[in-house]
Formats: sequence, C-alpha cells, structure tokens
Amino acid sequence: MATHGSESAPDPLDGGDFDYTGGETERPDLVDALDRRVAGEVRFDDYSRRLYATDASAYEVTPIGVVFPESTADVAAVHGYCFAEGIPVLPRGGGTSLAGQTVNEAVVLDLTREMDAILDADPDARTARAEAGAYLGDLNAAVADAGLKFAPDPAWRDKSALGGAIGNNTTGAHSLKYGKTDHYIEEVEAVLADGTVTTFGEVAVETLRESADPDAEDLLPRIHAEIVRILDEEAGAIDDRFPEMKRNVSGYNLDRLLAEYRGEYGEEGVVNLGRLMAGSEGTLATVTEATVSLVEVPETKAVALLTYDDLLDAMEDVAPILEHDPAAVEVMDDVLLGLAADTTEFADVVAMLPEGTDSVLLVEFYAEDDADGRSKVARLVADRVTGAADGGMTIGDPEPGAAETTDQPRRAVDAMEAHDADERDRFWKMRKSGLPILLSRTTDEKHIAFIEDCAIPPEHLPEYTREFQEILADNDTFASFYAHAGPGVLHIRPLINTKEVEGVETMAEIADRVTDAVVRFGGSVSGEHGDGRARTQWNRKLYGDDLWDAFRDLKTAFDPEWLLNTGNVCGDFDMTEHLRFDSEYEADPGFDPALEWANENGMQGMVELCHGCGGCRGPQSTTGGVMCPTYRAAEEEIQSTRGRANALRGAISGELPDDPTNDEFVTEVMDLCVGCKGCAKDCPSGVDMAKLKTEVEHAHHEEHGVDLRTRLLGEFERLAPLGSRFAPLSNLPGKIPGMGTLLERTLGIASERDLPTFRSESLIDWFDARGGPGVSRAAADRDVLLFPDVYTTYTNPGAGKAAVRVLEAANCHVRIPDVTGSGRPPHSKGLIDRSRATARDTAETLAPDVEAGWDVVVVEPSDAVMLQSDYHDLLGGDASDVPDSDVEALAENTYGVMEYVDALRLDEGLDFDAPGETLTYHGHCHQKATKKDHHAVGVLRRAGYGVDPLDSTCCGMAGSFGYEAEHYSMSTAIGSILFDQVDESDGDTVVAPGASCSSQLKERDGADEEPPHPVEKLAAALA
Repeated sequence: MATHGSESAPDPLDGGDFDYTGGETERPDLVDALDRRVAGEVRFDDYSRRLYATDASAYEVTPIGVVFPESTADVAAVHGYCFAEGIPVLPRGGGTSLAGQTVNEAVVLDLTREMDAILDADPDARTARAEAGAYLGDLNAAVADAGLKFAPDPAWRDKSALGGAIGNNTTGAHSLKYGKTDHYIEEVEAVLADGTVTTFGEVAVETLRESADPDAEDLLPRIHAEIVRILDEEAGAIDDRFPEMKRNVSGYNLDRLLAEYRGEYGEEGVVNLGRLMAGSEGTLATVTEATVSLVEVPETKAVALLTYDDLLDAMEDVAPILEHDPAAVEVMDDVLLGLAADTTEFADVVAMLPEGTDSVLLVEFYAEDDADGRSKVARLVADRVTGAADGGMTIGDPEPGAAETTDQPRRAVDAMEAHDADERDRFWKMRKSGLPILLSRTTDEKHIAFIEDCAIPPEHLPEYTREFQEILADNDTFASFYAHAGPGVLHIRPLINTKEVEGVETMAEIADRVTDAVVRFGGSVSGEHGDGRARTQWNRKLYGDDLWDAFRDLKTAFDPEWLLNTGNVCGDFDMTEHLRFDSEYEADPGFDPALEWANENGMQGMVELCHGCGGCRGPQSTTGGVMCPTYRAAEEEIQSTRGRANALRGAISGELPDDPTNDEFVTEVMDLCVGCKGCAKDCPSGVDMAKLKTEVEHAHHEEHGVDLRTRLLGEFERLAPLGSRFAPLSNLPGKIPGMGTLLERTLGIASERDLPTFRSESLIDWFDARGGPGVSRAAADRDVLLFPDVYTTYTNPGAGKAAVRVLEAANCHVRIPDVTGSGRPPHSKGLIDRSRATARDTAETLAPDVEAGWDVVVVEPSDAVMLQSDYHDLLGGDASDVPDSDVEALAENTYGVMEYVDALRLDEGLDFDAPGETLTYHGHCHQKATKKDHHAVGVLRRAGYGVDPLDSTCCGMAGSFGYEAEHYSMSTAIGSILFDQVDESDGDTVVAPGASCSSQLKERDGADEEPPHPVEKLAAALA
C-alpha cells in the first residue's frame, strides 16, 4: 500500500548538480563503516548535521551524523556497529517533539524518508501495521474508507510519525475518549541496543520468569529479568508515586505494565511489552514496525462554546462538565481570544461573545446522530449556563425540560452551539488560531515550551491555575492558558528571553516551582509532550528516589552501555543547557538587508522565528495547503521551511562554516525554494522564507555578480515587448530542432520546456485598436485600471480580453495604465534594485489615480500579490522615497480580477448561461498564501459552473524556476503531485489563473493549449 505520491513521479534529484550535502564531512571513518553496512544513505556533512540539531523544542544539539535506513536490517546494522564502538544512537520521526527528546549527540536515524510504508490494514480486525516512519495522516487515510482511524490525534498528526507517537506515548485533544497511544499498541518490531531484532507483544509473565537471567550475555533474558523484578518488587512504589492521571507520559510506562499484570486490561498475568516502548523516547530500543488497533470514526459531533467572565470560573467548571461525558474540553483565555479577535477569519466569531468574556470552554460531544448531539449540548447548557434553565440568554436554546445534573453552581455566562461540520470546524480553528500568533514574536523574548503540558487532576485546576499565575507574576512575565482543560493538561508557555542569563534563571525557577505544585496536586510533569531535555530532571522529584533508580535499572537492562538517546527519561539532563538561544548566541548575516522588515529584530528576527514544529514537512499524499512543495517532492529536511530556516540561522550565527552569501550555501540551501509564499500562511509562526530567499540571493548577487541567464530572466518585462513586436519571428527558437539543446548548454534553459509564445498583437495593441474603453466613465459604476502584467499582455492576451469583457459587462470603465510591469520577474531572481526601480515607477504612476478613486485589477496572480504585498517590502518604511500612504493605498485598492468580481459582487448584476460543465480549479500559490484564491470558486459557481477546487500546493513551475535546467527535475516532481490531484478530480476542464500554472499543466497530457484562466470561463458564461 503506497504511502505517498505516484510510482511514476519524477525524482527531484535527477538531472541536477544538487547533492543535498554541504560542508566538511565529520568522522569519515565512521561514515565508511556505516556505509558498508547499510543500504540507506549516510550523511555526516556539516549541513546535514545542522539540519538535525533541532526539533520543535527550545534545544539544539549537533548530532554525530544522520542515517536514512531503508529497512529494519539497516537499523540493526547501525545499532550493532555503534554498540560495539560505543557510539550513541537516536531514532527520529518528524522531529516535532517539544521537550527536546529528538536532539542529541548521536547518530540520528531518520525513519520518515524510507521506512514510512503502511504495510497492512485489516478493517475486520480493526488493526493496521506500519513502519515507524509512517505519518499518522497516511495511516488514517489508508483506513478512512473503512470508517476507522488511529485514535490518538496530536495537533500535528499529519506530520507526526507512528514511531514518534509510540516513543512519546502520544495523545491528543480527544484523550477523554481515547487515552494514549499505549492503549492501541498490539505489537512492535524493535531493534535492541546491540542490534538484536525482536518482537514485543503480549506475553505471560510466567514465560518471562522462565527466560529471565540478569547475568545473561544476551539482552533479552536480562530485560525479562528486570521486568519481572519490577513487577515483584516495585508494585508498592508504583501505586504510591505514579499519578492517577490518564495523561501522564513522564518516566517509563510502569503503571501500565503493572495494571496489565493485575488483569486490569485483559488476562491477569499477561503483559504487552510493546506498550513498555510507549513513552520511552527511544531510550530502550528503536521501534521499526508496529501493529496498532483502530477505532471507529464517530457518526457525528456537536460543540458548545461556553463563555466565562474569568479564567478561574472556567477552570472551576471543568470537573462538572466532565460529568456530561464530553469527548473534548478545550480552554481559550483572554490572551488567545484577543489574538483571535485580531484575525480576519475569527473576528466576527469573537465579536459574538458576550461583552466582558474573559475565557471560553469548547466542549465537544460525539453523537450517534444530529438529534443526539443537540440533546447532549442542550443538557450541558441547561446545567452549566447561568439562567439557561429558566430561559436566559443562550445562543442555541436547550431542549424543553433539560435539567441541571449537578449541584455545582452555574459559572458560564452564555453559550454558542455548532452542529454542522463547517461551524464546528470554525470553532476548533478559532481555538487553534491564537497559538500561531503567540509563536510569531520576532523579539528575543519567546513563548517557550518547557513546562507547558503538566497534567493536573481537573478538580485541582482552579488552584493550580491560580498558583501558576502567581509564579508568573513573581517572575515578571506572563503566559496564555489554553488547550486540553478536560484531562487537566493546560498549555502554558511563559514569555522568556533565554539570550540573557537572567532569562535562563527565570526559566529554571518557574519550572522548579511549577513542578512542586504539580507534585502537590497529584499531577504529572508531562501530560503530553514527554520528558526530553526539558522535564527529565524533574522525574526524580515526581517519582522519588526508588522509582528513579528503577527507571535507571530498566534502562541499563535494555541498554547496558547507555547509548540509546542517552540522558532522556532518567538521565542527567539540565533543562538550562543546550538551549537554541542562550547568552553566548550571536548572529550577523554579514550584509545589510535590502528589503523593509517591519517586524522586530528585522531579518534576523524572521530567521529566528522558526520554532521547528515541522508543519512544513507534510507528506504529499495527505497534506493540503501550500507549504512546503519542495519537501513534498523531495522528502528532504533541507527542502522544508524548517530546514532552510535552521541552516540560515546556522550561517548567520557561525554554526555553519559558510556565510549566507557563499556559493555553496546558496546552492545547498536556498536555490530550490520556489518562492511560493506558502510558509507565510501555513507556517504556524509565519516564517517568510520567500522573502528571506530574495534577501540572500540579492546579497549573493552583490558579492558575486549576476550571471547572464539571471539577468535575462529578470529583464523579462523589458524583453517581452520586443518579443511581441517581432513575433512570430521571436517564437522560432522554440521550433527549430536542436535549439533547445543549444539553449540548455549556453544559458541553462531546460531543453524539455516549451518557451513562452509571444503574441504579435499584445493586449495593449488590441485595447487601443478597439478604441479604448467600451464603457464611458460618465456612465460607469466603477473606474478600473486593468494592470498590464507582462504575461497577460504579451503571451496570453486572451485572458486580458476576457477580463475587459467581464468588467465592462459589470458596467466598469476600464483603462490600461502606462506602466512597464510590477517588477515580479526581477524580484523573483533576487534583483532587488531592478524590482524596486520598477515598483517605484509603477507606484508613482498609479498613486494619483488610486487617490482619485480608481481600482487596480490584475489578471496574473503573482503580479497582483506583488502590488498587494511585496511593494511593502520594496517601498515601505525607509526602503524608498515613495510615501507609505501611497504604497498602502495601492495595496488596499489592488485586486486579482476574480477577487474584484467576488469582493464587490459585480457578477450579481450579470446574466449567465454557463454550459453544464464542472471545472477543476487549481489556485495560484501566491493567492493561496494571501488567502485570496477562494474568490474564483465562488464567482464561477454563481455563474453556473460546477467547481472542484483542489487543495493543491505550488504547481512547481514558479515563474522561471521550472525553465532552469538544474531545477527541471524538482519542478516536474512538484508538478506530478498536482497532476495526481487533477487526475482524481471529476472536473471536465482544468482552469488555472497563473501563467506558470498553465504552462506546467499543459505538460500533464501534452495538450496543444494551456488551461484557461478562470476569467475566460466567466466571460464565456456571459449570456
């Protein structure tokens, strides 16, 4: 069962010089030894080691090297050799851990690239077997048709690997129903420290007794002996010291082991050793395959959003709400509500909350049908909302006769309900919307994850919250309180500057005092994110010396030389060491940024913004959104936004041997970024890698000069009018046999690509020949400047003509302004001086008309976004002498053509007679990144078309990127992902608004014509 992509998809590594490694290779002797023993790739170069030095935590440790095993045999070979040589080993999945458990001075095994297959799915048995590197999103997709899923649902489940879920004993927002990963482990294949491959599953303890031998030479008898000893001798300590919490993932999973032995989950005297791997963080063995049980997807759901005047009132209400048996109870405090209110998407939802709302609880129920869901919500509202039972103000009236079910005082002020899927999703998205803004600080102070997921019995949440607030106040900082209130796991990230010694001391003091509170309230120091470097040192305080020693004895039985992810769970980590940012951290890019950086700390702040969550590493088969197309095609860390950001931070901080402007750095790290802008939207922190690439390329040009191909491509806005003037003669190079080969050899233009076709009659020529505007200004409702972008004007005037027809049908006075372009071509090549000059001329030309009330409408999406977004970077602030007010006015009054029709509802006054046709719509990545791609879908549907909008990323052509010979393989690999989505669509005709998208899609089936622009289909539908 395939887990990603098409089997015929091109290899993005073929046909180019890019080798995905850079810098010096460390330990060549070790590289040679491992290379001889494994089929997978072995990398110990500076760049690869840098990429795996961080995860989603606050920590950074450079590994010895990285291996990409292809099989369990490879993993066993690495373990066996490293065991003999005393070299540490660390298995790693998606690198999404928040406590630092996937960074260490070790040989890292990245299991996600090659060992990611879904091996088997058995719907009747409700089980599935997969390799450890398989993403949970792929696993769920493989069993979705059977109405099943893997129950734990971590926030990044599409980017989280199964092995990582086991290593961390992952859970999620619905743990009230599902618990943790350990409950679903049936059996695992694992490689022990010495390379022994074994299977851990159900086994009778008597069988373990028979094989137990603490002095055996082999590891398994020693492991069995220690497990038996723990069951015989540590039961009392386990009962006394393990928190009675469903969400405890600290320490080793001894309470589960003991409960199974006692028959609490099955047959008495039988334990499942696979479940002992859950939460072990790769310190006991490396899991390579796992069989897990599955659950049914609920029939439907219902959501209530309860509002409170105070966070402590909400915390007091959690325990009574749990009596209603919800599937999830999530909290948002005033900080996150305020952040959500600042977003366009959720401002109206927050505005509906009662005045004075400080916090909300999102309560979700699983239900058999809609009536059942409404009934459950109604009972909750009647029970918990002030005045609900006697007809008070409640959005979503409770059922008649719904009665109070507890003696607890009502604390909720009001309630909102959501029963249809879209509205439920909207509430959930609002709950998650604040965190990205919380993490988008580019200051030295960051909201750091180090004590953010302590688990507290729900009945103690009010006291714990109050005490935590006092601890924060004592340390002169603050945090937001949000997430999983139901199981007592609040996510709390204090704002701290670890670049200062005082900040690190504050971090340690908060952790120490919070841990004391956790232990006092009977909680766990980690209810979700594990021990790692952040919490390992607190396990001794949580469990006491006896269990701490038992953990270490178990670790020694499995790993006698302490080589597996050493230091985690029961090791000697100090949470203040190996921080990504500390008092010794310094950064200098070595050049002055050429663009305007409005954020704090400028370009450096943007580089340091990536917190490593891995949201850019989505597998191509299940992940929507734009980010990150190059990672989806290559599945290489360096091709993710996280990889590029970490490498760039290493270059400006001196952790890498190369400067950002070094040829090797630009080639290795920045070159294959397609500038899709998806990271600015889809990255939780909003890391703008496209803008960073532009800065680095510009600095590289300044230092090393500009080659001929770059100069020619950057001057396309000047060359295209000449191409049009001399057409069809200018189109001959694309038709002469052998010319493609010559262009590839001389200029590096891919011989496989068809060159753009210049039209002898440009859009401007046509417009002038028809006599200019077709609707007089006096009679028009609106004045429109149809921007003459270079692609529409000289290579695809048909789309421009269609735009004129639609706009004039909507009674707009249309004029084409006298500008040379937007500056997009040079900007995409890092030629900032040229793009700024064009932008300045364009802005100065258009500003008077915009001030006079004219709207600017653009057919080509990338040019529209240039005016709407990139001009702020080129012209804003001190970047130019163009007034900021002019730049802002131009941005606010510029629209993509379909955006313009939709935003002003111009189509509502038009008559359409669309054919019975369904359109497969691929939106442009720049429009998606700026949340403007939906406009075309709405307009086309209202015109009478059926529309299937693809949740697609960049097409892979990306302007001139796909024309460059060394990028052709990557371009086509990204394109193949889009082609697969098109093939799966039921649409009759593909439409795409971008020139790049159209040229890429033309190659999908060798068509003579490129797919039409949406405005052409809209014009065709006019009655």
